[in-house]
Amino acid sequence: MASTENTVPEHCPGTESANAGKDSACAGCPNQQICATGPKGPDPGIQLVKERLECVKHKILVLSGKGGVGKSTVTALLSRALAANDIEKNVAVLDIDICGPSQPRVLGVLDEEVHQSGSGWSPVYVDDNLSVMSIGFLLSSPDDAIIWRGPKKNGMIKQFLSEVDWGNLDYLLMDTPPGTSDEHLSASTYLSQAGLTGAVIVTTPQEVALIDVRKEIDFCRKVNINILGVVENMSIFVCPSCIRQSEIFPATTGGAQKMCEDLNVPFLGKLPLDPKIARCCDEGKNPIETLPDSPAVKSVLTITKKLIEACEKS
Repeated sequence: MASTENTVPEHCPGTESANAGKDSACAGCPNQQICATGPKGPDPGIQLVKERLECVKHKILVLSGKGGVGKSTVTALLSRALAANDIEKNVAVLDIDICGPSQPRVLGVLDEEVHQSGSGWSPVYVDDNLSVMSIGFLLSSPDDAIIWRGPKKNGMIKQFLSEVDWGNLDYLLMDTPPGTSDEHLSASTYLSQAGLTGAVIVTTPQEVALIDVRKEIDFCRKVNINILGVVENMSIFVCPSCIRQSEIFPATTGGAQKMCEDLNVPFLGKLPLDPKIARCCDEGKNPIETLPDSPAVKSVLTITKKLIEACEKS
C-alpha cells in the first residue's frame, strides 16, 4: 500500500517488497491486486508531491481517530485564525476527506468552481490569504455520494497533492477522514519526502473517543509523523444566552489533557461547544470576525498561537 519502508505500518510489506500483495497481511486490502501486479519501487508521485509543495512552509495533517469529534470544524477555525493572525501569511486548506468533504460549506464557498490552468488546479479563495481545495467543488451536487474503492481515493489524494497550484504558502492544513486507513497511508506516503511539519489530533473528552485517538497517536508514531499537539473539542457546553457552562461529554478518565500526559504528547488546549459557532460554520461565516467575544473563538486564538510555536520548533 505505502511505498517506503519507514512510512508503512508493521503489518504492510510495502510495494517494494517481493511479497507485496502476496503476504498474509495483504488479505482483504483493496490494493492487494495492484501491489501484487504493479511495478516495484518508489511511487513517482512522491517526487511530484515534493516538488509541488516546495513553496509550502508548514504542512499540517488534521487527524481524528473518531468520527463526529468536530475535526473539520476545528480545521476551518484554525485556518481562519492563522489567516487572521497575520494577513501577510498565506494559509490554505486541503480537504482529503474524499467521501465527506465539508470544507466548501464550512468556509462559505460551496457554490464555487475549480479552474485549471497550465500550472495545475487553482484553489478557491475564501479571503485574500486563505484558499481551499476539495473534491466537493468537483461534484455536480453536494448530495452526490462518492462510492469509490481505496485505489481511486488514493489516486485523488495524489492528484490533489501534486497538481494544485498553491503558490507560496505559510500553512497548508489537510483535513482527513476519521481512522488510520487508506487515505491516511496515502497522505503520509506522498508527504514522506515533502517535509511534513506534523499532525494536529482532534478529540472529545469522553473515553469512547480517547480510545480511538490513542490509536491515531500510535499510527503517527509508526509512520514517523510528528505530533504537534492534541485539541480537545466540545470540552464544555457554553449556553449562548446566559454563558453558563456545562459538561456534555464528561471526562471520566481525565480527558485529553490526562491522555497527553500519559502518552507524552503536547496538549494544545480545549475548545468549548458553542452553538453560535456551529451556526456560523453551517452558514459559511467567519466566527473569528462575527463572534470575537465567544469563549470558543478566544480558545481557538490561544490554540493557534501554540500551534504556530509548535510549527516553528519542528
